[in-house]
Amino acid sequence: MRNLSEAKTIVVKVGTSTLTYNSGKINYQRMEHIVRVLSDLKNKGNQVVLVSSGAIGVGMGKLGLETRPGDTADKQAIAAIGQCELMGIYDKLFSEYNQIVAQVLLTSDIIEDKGVRRQNVVNTFERLFKMGAIPIVNENDTVSTDEIDLGGTFGDNDTLSAIVATLVGADLLIMLTDIDGLYTDNPRTNPEAQLIPCVEYIDYKIKCLAGGVGSSRGTGGMVTKIKAAELATKSGIVTAIINGTYPERIYELLEGKQTGTIFFPRR
Repeated sequence: MRNLSEAKTIVVKVGTSTLTYNSGKINYQRMEHIVRVLSDLKNKGNQVVLVSSGAIGVGMGKLGLETRPGDTADKQAIAAIGQCELMGIYDKLFSEYNQIVAQVLLTSDIIEDKGVRRQNVVNTFERLFKMGAIPIVNENDTVSTDEIDLGGTFGDNDTLSAIVATLVGADLLIMLTDIDGLYTDNPRTNPEAQLIPCVEYIDYKIKCLAGGVGSSRGTGGMVTKIKAAELATKSGIVTAIINGTYPERIYELLEGKQTGTIFFPRR
C-alpha cells in the first residue's frame, strides 16, 4: 500500500522520551496532542491502536527519581506505579474526546505462543475494535523483564509495536520519537547529516546508520526502530518514523506529504 490515505488500521507507538520532559515529569501538553490526533483518526473511521512506553519514566517522575535504577526489582515496582498513573492520564484525556480505551499488557511468551494464548490476544483486539475501543498496549513489566533488562524480545516496545501491528493486520505502523526520522549520520553530532525520506529495503547499510539507545528515560533508539520496521515491512505493513514533538504530522503523513522516514514493504 503506497497511498497512506487508504490506511484503515493504524498502530501508533510512542516512547518515553516523547511523553516526558528531560526532568522525567509527564509532558501533559504532548500527551493531549497525541490523544487528540488519535481520537480524530478514530472519529474519521480508522481502527487505532496505541503502543505506549513510559511506565517506568512516569513512575520515576511520580517518585521524584532523577536516574533510572539499576536493580530489576526496583524497575518492576516503579513500572507498576507508573503504569497505573499512565493509564489514568490516558483514560482521562481520551474521555474528553468521548473515546473508550482498554489496557492490554503483553509478555513475549504469549506472543511467541502459536496456539490458544496468541489467538486469545488476536480475539481480544478484534472484539475491542468492534466495541469501538482504542487498545493501549504496553509490555507487562511487573511480570516480564524483557524490556527492562534490554536485549529481550520487545526492546522498548518498538518491536512490540511491530508485533501488534502484525497481529491486528495493520496497514500502517507509526513510531513517534524524539528525532525527525532516520538520518545519514547522527544529527545531534553531525550538522551535515541528511534525513532519509524513504527506504525501499532495509539492508545492512540501513542498519549501520542506526545509533545506540535513546534518552536516559527510555531504553530504545534507532536500532530497535529499524528492527521493528524490518519486522513490520516483512508482513507487508508500511512503517514510518516521525517526530513525536509534533503529533499533527501524522495528518501530513496520511496526506502523502513528506515527513519523517517511511519504510515500504518490498514489492
